[in-house]
Amino acid sequence: MDGQLAIILLTLLAGATIPLGGLLASFESIQPRWMKDELRHFIIAFGGGALLAAVALVLVPEGIKAVPVWQVALWMVTGSLAFMGLDLRLAKNGSPAAQLTAMLADFVPEALALGAAAAGGGSAGLVLALLIALQNLPEGFNSFREVRHAGNSTRHVLLIFCMLTLLGPICGLTGYHLLAGHDALIGAIMLFASGGILYLVFQDIAPQAKLARHWTPPLGAVAGFLLGLIGELLLNPG
Repeated sequence: MDGQLAIILLTLLAGATIPLGGLLASFESIQPRWMKDELRHFIIAFGGGALLAAVALVLVPEGIKAVPVWQVALWMVTGSLAFMGLDLRLAKNGSPAAQLTAMLADFVPEALALGAAAAGGGSAGLVLALLIALQNLPEGFNSFREVRHAGNSTRHVLLIFCMLTLLGPICGLTGYHLLAGHDALIGAIMLFASGGILYLVFQDIAPQAKLARHWTPPLGAVAGFLLGLIGELLLNPG
C-alpha cells in the first residue's frame, strides 16, 4: 500500500473514535440514576488515565530523545502556561472545553509522530493507530458531554467531532512530508503538548472524576493508564 494512503487510513481509524465516543455519550437514559452518575465519572477518570498514559509512556519518552534537558523544561513549562492561558480564556467566556482541548493536545502530536515514523520506515503504525483510537473513545465521550452541556445541540457537536476526525490525516501527512527527520521539532511539539495535558488533567479533568460517597470512579484512571501501558508494551516488547 502507498505510504500516504496508509497514513490517511490509519489516522482516520485513530480519529474515528472521537465521534463514536460522542455518539455513545449522546445516549443519556441509563437507569438507575446512581449507575448513570458512577459510569459518567468512571469514564471521565478513564479518559484522564489514558491522557496520563499518553504523556508518561509516549509523548515524554519520545520527546526527550531529541532535545537537551533545558529544552525539555522549556517546552513543558511553555505548554503548561499556554494551556493555562487558554483555560482562563475559555472560563472567562463561559465555554469550558478542557476535555476537548486535552484530547486534541494528545491526538495532534501523536498523529504527527505517526506520519513521521511512517516516512522513516516505522512498522508499528497499525498498533499505534489502534492505541490512539482507544484513547480517543473515552476522551470523545467526555468531550461530547462537556461541549453539549455548554448549550450546543447534539447534532452540532457530533458534526464538529466528525470534522475533527480529519485532523488525523492532515497531521499524519504533515508529519510524513515535513517532519520526518526533524526529531527535535517533533520532540518539542510532544513536550509542549505534555505540559498542557498535565495542566488540564489536574486542573479540570481529575476534579470532575470525583463523586461523593463513591469509590469506583478512580479505578477508571487506573484502567485508562493500564490501557496505555499495555499498548506501550505491545509497541516495544523488548
